[in-house]
Amino acid sequence: MKVAIIVSSKDQAGMNIKNNLLKSKKWTRTGLFDSYHYYNCKDMWLFTVQKESIYNEDVDELIEEEIKQELDLVIFATKHESKSKIPSLSVHTQGNWGKAEFGGKDRTLAVAPANILKTAFIKLQHNATRLDYDIIQECTHHGPNITRPCFFIEIGSDKEHWKNEKAGKVIAETIFDLLEGKILKDRVAIGIGGLHTTPIFKKVIEREDIAFGHVCPKYMLDELDKEMLQEAIEKTKEKVDFIALDWKGMKDKDRIILMLEEMGLKYEKFKF
Repeated sequence: MKVAIIVSSKDQAGMNIKNNLLKSKKWTRTGLFDSYHYYNCKDMWLFTVQKESIYNEDVDELIEEEIKQELDLVIFATKHESKSKIPSLSVHTQGNWGKAEFGGKDRTLAVAPANILKTAFIKLQHNATRLDYDIIQECTHHGPNITRPCFFIEIGSDKEHWKNEKAGKVIAETIFDLLEGKILKDRVAIGIGGLHTTPIFKKVIEREDIAFGHVCPKYMLDELDKEMLQEAIEKTKEKVDFIALDWKGMKDKDRIILMLEEMGLKYEKFKF
């Protein structure tokens, strides 16, 4: 699997992760990209970009031009920011259910590698046992829009946590474990409903052989129509087996159920 790992020079967590990645393997400094040196280690490339990660539209195409190879996966290693300031490590795929306010394109999703996301989540949990951090798979949100399967892996939630070297080391270890180990092959679902941090779907991930690609949270359900549901299905790397509903975390239940039935989609309700 040929993989580009991308960090932003404007992102303290990203640079923390970069330093830990470079210390953990023997990399070869290869050339310049976006004014920064980039590095290669077997089928992995480590790039630094000038803009915040969420605004690097089509960066996969630019990287493929540079390395003259086709990528299988793009990983953005970044910060996660929240008002709660709760320490966290998180994964998610990007995209916009509605208007693109933070990178990407309106009503356009990136390609979600569901089983890779779940594998990364499980490995994060395992590697972070020595840290008092929440491990989260978030809903689909923000940019950039790229064409290759991709996801964000993040340190949250404020400056003190972004520069925590132990957290940066856990992310680096998780990336290597993911790329050097086996990827799960679970049933694949698109999630509908619930909070931004998908606590109900987290329980499903932990208890069932189910992996989530895209998740549309409760606060974005007004944007969810047949077109966007079809977008989520088409922009999932694997075949989507069913739609998972956070039943207590949904509004417009009748509308959504009718839409699923009209589209001929299987669905399962989850309540905890």
